Amino acid sequence: MEWFAAPEYWLGREVFQRLTAGIYLIAFLDAANQFRALIGEHGMLPVPRFLARTGFRGSPSLFHWHYSDRLFTATATVGALTSAALLAGAGNAVPLWAALLLWALLWVLYLSIVNVGQTWYAFGWESLLLETGFTAAFLGNDDVAPPVLVLWLLRWLLFRVEFGAGLIKWRGDACWRKLTCLYYHHETQPMPGPFSWFFHHLPKPLHRAEVAANHVVQLVVPFVLFLPQPAATVAALLITVTQLWLVLSGNFAWLNWLTIALALSAVDADTLRRVLPLPADPAYAGQPGWFQLLVGAFTALVLALSYGPARNLLTRGQLMNFSFNRLHLVNAYGAFGSINRVRYEVVVEGTTEPLPDRHTTWREYGFKGKPGEPHRMPRQFAPYHLRLDWLMWFAAISPSYARPWFAAFVARLLVNDPDTLALLRHNPFPDRPPACVRATLHRYRFTDLHQLRATGAWWERTPVRDFLPPVTIEDVAHLAPGHRR
Repeated sequence: MEWFAAPEYWLGREVFQRLTAGIYLIAFLDAANQFRALIGEHGMLPVPRFLARTGFRGSPSLFHWHYSDRLFTATATVGALTSAALLAGAGNAVPLWAALLLWALLWVLYLSIVNVGQTWYAFGWESLLLETGFTAAFLGNDDVAPPVLVLWLLRWLLFRVEFGAGLIKWRGDACWRKLTCLYYHHETQPMPGPFSWFFHHLPKPLHRAEVAANHVVQLVVPFVLFLPQPAATVAALLITVTQLWLVLSGNFAWLNWLTIALALSAVDADTLRRVLPLPADPAYAGQPGWFQLLVGAFTALVLALSYGPARNLLTRGQLMNFSFNRLHLVNAYGAFGSINRVRYEVVVEGTTEPLPDRHTTWREYGFKGKPGEPHRMPRQFAPYHLRLDWLMWFAAISPSYARPWFAAFVARLLVNDPDTLALLRHNPFPDRPPACVRATLHRYRFTDLHQLRATGAWWERTPVRDFLPPVTIEDVAHLAPGHRR
């Protein structure tokens, strides 16, 4: 079947699969580096406790058969090694069936992690990585030309990501319709990057132009993806440029890079040859019958599962970042339906004094990514995902977000738990644990240019109220590592 193959997308497939493998690699390394304190056997939200109350059907995962921190490490390690192999081109060095199995292995391993990750893995880009990685398998390898059906499925996925994000904004906060959201967003976003201060201080007319351009790219351009070339390539490149702008302006884990990978899958070599000296399309052998049947079955599955997400796009009560099934296939996406006008941060401090009073000297814990010490310039961490820092942003919005894990976090600080301290940039009590820990809520604002030059401070902050009154290890001993729960 000649219509089944699209050899002119060989470059798009190559770039898409390599980028997706690279993001999988980062995700598995992220999991290996952070899981012990977050969801390990003695973590803040332990996996064994979660599995005891949740069945396999509720959260499909290999860990239902057995869980240990050692097995989690092995899972993340195998995932990272497989990702690295695919990034290096192993998918093209093995038979077609083996390439499919390598991609399937990544999906199974990461699904097993996400489905026991609880609050720490409740992010839209987890589902996006699982859906994207699962679809990547059916693009095949250098043994066959990219299948047309899968290329259309990738555009449908990209459409849901972009159009869903555009609709959730247009239907949500009025500042998106008034073109004023970027007056606040660069300052109040979850984790500002090194250029966020500069983006925040751009002229307001430029902020309005940014929002208007965003509406065009997210509400109009996605439809162009389904038009013939070169229109689809132009649409894909516009989306890519927009995503790179977002990469520069903040830290959104791997969301932007994965969207870029999806966009580049829609770029065909024939269009690029008009401006680049690309080689001729490879000469592929015909697709095996079993592969065509597999792709056809997968296409039918995606179409069947698309009813919920498609209906969601058309409803006033649009869901954002929602999975309609536990396998995280064919999901609903979106981001920033509402924008915070004010930035609050939870500042965590400790003291060696067992009975603190108003004269007590408190020393602040430093986080890697979230704003803390005003003179520290925001850093770039994305596409790496600092999960604790992100959850601290949610905690500052409402204590209810922190209720399941914050007390356990404090308990670990009170015993200098090494796994928890590894998630932080600075521990002010390296020799012995503090006697008390407290948390206070502060209002944060970007300084202006005059303040930055005069003081070297990127932020100014003002205390607002207590978030957690001083607690000792006696208050939270039942949550400390090693305590039986």
